[in-house]
Amino acid sequence: MWLAAIQLVSGRNWQDNREQIAAELALLPRERPLLVLLPENFALFGERQGYLDGAETIGEGPIQQQLAEWARDYGIWLVAGAMPTTIAGSDHIHTSTLVFDPSGERKGHYHKIHLFDVDVADNHGRYRESETFSPGEEPVLVDSPFGPLGLSICYDLRFPELYRRLARAGARVLLVPAAFTAVTGEAHWEPLLRARAIENQCYVVAANQGGTHETGRQTWGHSMVIDPWGRVLASLDSGRGTVLAPLDQGLMDELQRTMPVLGHARLL
Repeated sequence: MWLAAIQLVSGRNWQDNREQIAAELALLPRERPLLVLLPENFALFGERQGYLDGAETIGEGPIQQQLAEWARDYGIWLVAGAMPTTIAGSDHIHTSTLVFDPSGERKGHYHKIHLFDVDVADNHGRYRESETFSPGEEPVLVDSPFGPLGLSICYDLRFPELYRRLARAGARVLLVPAAFTAVTGEAHWEPLLRARAIENQCYVVAANQGGTHETGRQTWGHSMVIDPWGRVLASLDSGRGTVLAPLDQGLMDELQRTMPVLGHARLL
């Protein structure tokens, strides 16, 4: 079993981003089963109006059609990191992860719970996702051959209670698509990812945006796969590319047997 994260430097235009993704998918190894995670904003990386104009209803639209085709054509579990999706009767939208199996069937979706409303000392400065997006309400697990997949998006990474709920519900692989800024990423990205893996004894697959975007925003990159002991198995500093690592179910079973931290937890 293999876990992969595709790192992109996405822009405003879906067709350009589509070409980036297609180029990486064409380089995937042949071994299956294979799970591939795309980053947050893989389809559209721009300003508020671009997200509103490009949002699709869950189950409809050309972006989702392409995702299903890729999953089917390559025989992969494709996790579409995060894209804008509509909310009926609202002038806001969700940012959502969608999971497709190798037949191209959508097996589940998750709406980002924690919205990034912060000030960062970079060339963008002010981030207010709540001006465009509405938060999701529920954690989501999706069954797969890799074990249950725990879904999350970017800023969720700073809220360990979400991942503990996913782990206690049976998650074996925690997925973190992101567009972490260069400033916050340099300081906190890897420590937070490794902590989520260690404290929950799960694999973590993290796909980040990785460069300077046409909007002027700078993202940190360093997409990686981390094992349940907290070891970084594969990582990519910046630019477009794919990181790949094997999943060892026996390692998780052994750690949970010899160090059953979830069973020892007393403050729930």
